[in-house]
Amino acid sequence: MTNRLKFACLGAALLCASVLPAAAQRIVPPGHTIFFFSGTTADPLNASNPNDKGNTVQQADNILNKLRDMLAKNNLGFGDVIKATVFLVGDPAKGGEIDFAGLNSEWGKRFGTPDQPNRPSRSAIQVRLPTPGALVEIELVAEKQMP
Repeated sequence: MTNRLKFACLGAALLCASVLPAAAQRIVPPGHTIFFFSGTTADPLNASNPNDKGNTVQQADNILNKLRDMLAKNNLGFGDVIKATVFLVGDPAKGGEIDFAGLNSEWGKRFGTPDQPNRPSRSAIQVRLPTPGALVEIELVAEKQMP
């Protein structure tokens, strides 16, 4: 990459950063730790058929339960999640359309509830995943003040 191109890219990044609204910016305070949880997919419904991971609702439920356990191992909960990225595959049973409502039905049981009102920033992207039968993959970013 030439120096001219590097400066152009840097200038574009600074321009983009400078036009973000103040409400969209978040600074992690000193003493807080950021945790990154890699993309997680669902387990098979039945060990004899490893490609059958169920529909979007079943997969989202399984993945969010797995992520809950991963968070707990780090003394975290869904309330500590600040960002999530959800990768969705079109469901063949729905004519190749993603089941965003199915994802949200499980998401709403963990985020934005009376017991856990935090609603992290979330992106959902339609993709093709390399894991056979996978319709959902979720990655999380959490933050917490550490002792």
